[in-house]
Amino acid sequence: MKLLNSVEKCVDEALEGLVRSNVGLALLQGHRVVLRSDLESIKGKVALLSGGGSGHEPAHAGYIGVGMLSGAVAGAVFASPPPGSVLAAILTLWKGGASGVLLIVKNYTGDRLNFGIAVEQARLQGVQVDMVIVADDCAFAQPSKAGRRGLCGTVLIHKIAGALAEKGCPLDEIVARVNKATKNIGTLGVSLSPCSVPGCLPSFQLPPGEMELGLGVFFTQVASADEVVQTIISHITDSSSKSHLSLKSGDKVVLCVNNLGGLSCLEIAVVSKVAVHCLEERGVLVVRVMAGSFMTSLEMVGMSLSLMKVDEEMLRLFDAKTTAPAWPNLSTSSVSGRNMFIKPEEKLAAASDNYNEGSLSSVIRLVLESVCKILLQHQEELNALDRAAGDGDCGSTHALLANAVQEWLHTSRIPGNLGQLVADLALLVQQSMGGSSGALYCLFLSAAAPHLMQSSDGAAWAKALHAGTEAMKRSLDALCPAVEELMKLSTAPPDGHIAILQSAVEKADLGAESTRNLTARAGRASYIASEHLTQPDPGAVAVAAILKAILHALKA
Repeated sequence: MKLLNSVEKCVDEALEGLVRSNVGLALLQGHRVVLRSDLESIKGKVALLSGGGSGHEPAHAGYIGVGMLSGAVAGAVFASPPPGSVLAAILTLWKGGASGVLLIVKNYTGDRLNFGIAVEQARLQGVQVDMVIVADDCAFAQPSKAGRRGLCGTVLIHKIAGALAEKGCPLDEIVARVNKATKNIGTLGVSLSPCSVPGCLPSFQLPPGEMELGLGVFFTQVASADEVVQTIISHITDSSSKSHLSLKSGDKVVLCVNNLGGLSCLEIAVVSKVAVHCLEERGVLVVRVMAGSFMTSLEMVGMSLSLMKVDEEMLRLFDAKTTAPAWPNLSTSSVSGRNMFIKPEEKLAAASDNYNEGSLSSVIRLVLESVCKILLQHQEELNALDRAAGDGDCGSTHALLANAVQEWLHTSRIPGNLGQLVADLALLVQQSMGGSSGALYCLFLSAAAPHLMQSSDGAAWAKALHAGTEAMKRSLDALCPAVEELMKLSTAPPDGHIAILQSAVEKADLGAESTRNLTARAGRASYIASEHLTQPDPGAVAVAAILKAILHALKA
C-alpha cells in the first residue's frame, strides 16, 4: 500500500510538493526538472546538474541550493530521465549566465546514455559542459564491464562540487578535483526487505531469515547490527577486491549512514554507533558523521554505509555552508577523539552498604529471585496484553526491573532492615524501570518504606501497604483488592499470614480479570475505543504475578 493519488502522476506531484515546501526551488515548466529559484545568483559560476530515476528521495532535488546543486532532473520511478529534459535543464542554466555546466551522474547505463546524449547536444549549441561519473559501489570484487554502480556517495560529491562551484572555481578544475574525490569514496548497502514501484509487485523476494548484502549481489543470514556493520566495513576495505576503498590506520573519513527508506531512526542510530566504533577500532579517524535518509529506495528496509577519505582541504569543502533542504546541519568538530559523556552532579546510590544482612535476608533473596523469574517468564505475555491497548512494552518494562534486581542481588548485601530494603527497591525502580508502571511502583515503595524502618510485624506491613496504596490509588486495579485483604495482617497471628497472602493473591487475580470491563481514563488505552479493549490490563496482571511469586517463594 502507498499513500498516493495516482501512479501516473506521483512523481510530478512529489516534485510539486517539494517545490511548494521550499521557496529556494522552482520547477522548469513542461519538464520534471527542479532548479534553484535564484538562477541569477549563479551568473559567472559553474552550474551543477544531477538527477536520475525517482524513488530515491531526497536525492537529487533535495540537494539543490547555494553550495550544492543548481538543478536536478527526475525520471519516472527507478527510470533514467529522458535526454530532452536534461538538455532543457542544461540550456536554462547556461542561458541564465552560468560559466559552464557540470553534470554529476551515477554510473548506471540509462543515466550515462541519457545524460551523455544531452551533453553532446548541448556542446553542439556552444555550451561549456562536462560530465563526471560517480561509481562508489564496493559490492563487486570483480566489477563487470559496466563498472561499479553509483550509490549514496554521489551525495557527498554533490557537496564537494557545490563548494568548489560556489568558490568560483572554473569547470576544468572542478572536474579534476571531483574525479579525484570519487576515487576516495566507497559504499556498500544491505536490505532486509524489497521495495515496490508504485502499481507493481515487490522488486524481489527475500527468503525467510535472509538479507541482501550489496543491494542485489548476494544473500546472507540476518544478523545483529554489530555483525552487519562489521561485514560491510570489512568488505568495503578488503584489499583483495578490485572495488575496495584503501583505508589504513590514521586516515580521516566522513561516514554517511544512509537509511534506504524503511528503517527506524532508532535502528539508524544503533548502526551509526556501531560503525563509528568499528572504524575507530581500526585506527581510522571519523571526522564527520551524517546519519539519516539521503538516497533511499522507496520503502526498502535497509541501509548503506559510505566512507569518504578526506584531507583538510576536502574537509573544508565538505563543511562549507549550503542552503540545500536535505543536507543535514552538521557540526564542524571531529567525531573521533572527543569525550561523549558528562558526569552527573549527583549519583543516586542505595544505602544497603551501610546495613548488615539480617535473619530474613536469605528468605528475601529467594522471594526477589522468584519475582524476577516470574516477570521474565511473563515478559511476552504482558507485552501481548499491552499491545491491545498500550505501547506493547509492559513486559519489557518489567523485565528491565527484573534484570536490575538480579544484578543488584549479585553485587549488593540485602539489608536486614526491611524498610531500607523497600527504599533500595524504590531506588532501583527509579533508576531502571521507566514507564507508567515504574512511576507507580516507585510511588508505592517510597511511601511504604518509612513504615517498615522500625518494625516489620504484620501491623507495620499493613500500614506500609496502605500508605503505598494511598500514594498511587487511582491505578490499582489488582493491588487495591489485594491490599484490602492484606490489611488483615494487622490483627492476624503470625501463623495466619500465609493464608492471608494466599487470599490476597486470589483477590489480585480477580482484580486483574475485572479490568476487561473497565473504561480507561488515562494512558494510551484512554484513546482507544472501548469495543477494541477486550484484554485485562497488563499492569494489573503483572502485579498479580508479583504477589503470586512472593507467595510461592514464602511457601517454599
